[in-house]
Amino acid sequence: MQIPFLDLNAQNGPIRDEMLAAISQVIDRSALAGGPFVASFEQEFARFCGSSNCVAVGNGTDALLFALLAIGVGQGDEVITVPNSFIATAEAISFTGARPVFVDVEETNYTMNPALLEAAIGPKTKAIIPVHLYGQMADMDPILEIARRHGIPVIEDACQAHGAEYKGRKAGTLGCAGCFSFYPGKNLGALGEAGAVTTNDPGIARKIEMLRDHGQETKYHHSVVGWNGRMDGIQAAALSIKLRSLASGNASRRTNAGIYDRYLTGAEGIIPPKVAKNGLHVFHLYVVRVRRRAELLRSLEEKGVGCAIHYPCPIHLQKAYSYLELAPGSYPVSEQCSGEILSLPMYPSLTEEQIRTVVRELTSSRNLVAAA
Repeated sequence: MQIPFLDLNAQNGPIRDEMLAAISQVIDRSALAGGPFVASFEQEFARFCGSSNCVAVGNGTDALLFALLAIGVGQGDEVITVPNSFIATAEAISFTGARPVFVDVEETNYTMNPALLEAAIGPKTKAIIPVHLYGQMADMDPILEIARRHGIPVIEDACQAHGAEYKGRKAGTLGCAGCFSFYPGKNLGALGEAGAVTTNDPGIARKIEMLRDHGQETKYHHSVVGWNGRMDGIQAAALSIKLRSLASGNASRRTNAGIYDRYLTGAEGIIPPKVAKNGLHVFHLYVVRVRRRAELLRSLEEKGVGCAIHYPCPIHLQKAYSYLELAPGSYPVSEQCSGEILSLPMYPSLTEEQIRTVVRELTSSRNLVAAA
């Protein structure tokens, strides 16, 4: 049985006709860059998250960059985040002119370790970006409390956490802003690139609205140096349709994660993901930890099971950030996990038979690798 890591056709197929009709409406109304379809999606996503404002942008990296610029982060500042994220988190910091400062993660949930945060704060710290990784939110209460005591704003990188919750509050509503990516493979995925920022601060929302539109306050009158970071109408129309099934899709992901957990119980040499008691995980990814991952991954691919690695090299060890001069061993938990993590197939349409097959091939390959 061939089991793809991600099956976008299964997600898009049932709503194909509806999306094509919506795209036709966008074309007929010439609402291709911004416009009413974007405005409607902004209202809908803000309501879904429980946020006062949503500003739609071109992609998740734009969302992070604009949120940082909106709170005044710039040249010579420092922004604290984690090293085990997609590089976009650090890229956004770098493009403001600031310097990323890293805090290692907790081994149980792979998100920022609050116990290590305060030691990383310095006189140049202008923001903290916890990353809600794999669909689970960081432990936000202690992070927010430390930030409050130091007067530092918190921006949530919620690019993998659409609909995730922490103590009953959705991702994107606990910090001063929440940043989302709607890359096609995300829980809420567009037909291309798209992103958004949620915020309860109307001042931040207004600044991001200007930044995404070349700094325009009114047409051809530019109050700040901005960028071309608008969402297009086709993406917004597709996202509005997909948003209707996001909650049920997340519930299906949790069900599938529970099936994985059940079949992996007692499997030697495989560490399944841990779900925090105070949160609601949306399982953008189902990530296990294994030893001798390269051999295991190769064996699974030969058996038709699609897997992936998120992420094989922590940011501080990437060549792009060699100027930080951070040696191996600087963030041991992130480094250990980066060598062991393996993302298994996870999407709403995954069947129990497929999951059972994945686990069977995983455990049999694991035994072969361990015996080699």
